[in-house]
Amino acid sequence: MTNDPEARLLAPTHFGPETGETAADDQAEGWNYRAASAAPPSADDLQAVFDVPVKVQAVLGRSRMDIGELLKLKPGAVVELDRRVGEPVDIFVNNRLIARGEVVLIDSALGVTLTEIIRQDR
Repeated sequence: MTNDPEARLLAPTHFGPETGETAADDQAEGWNYRAASAAPPSADDLQAVFDVPVKVQAVLGRSRMDIGELLKLKPGAVVELDRRVGEPVDIFVNNRLIARGEVVLIDSALGVTLTEIIRQDR
């Protein structure tokens, strides 16, 4: 195996009996795969991330019921939620809780004013 990093990037990356190489062999030669791909992101790279669409949901509340109760629902039925009037709603981005907020009226549409950002340790 060559010690030229550019040649190594273009070389096959298969390991195992058919190549006779192992990841341990590369580590012994001093090759660090993370260092080869650890270039700082450019502004163009970040812009591509900023353009990725996400699903944002404001959840007023939740309710649980049996399937039988669900099947009996008709137009005009009222479903009781687990929240009180005036309590904050949960804001989810891609199904992950990220904030809480208050429901507001914007012209004739509903909106949410963020009142709390939820910090989750990863």
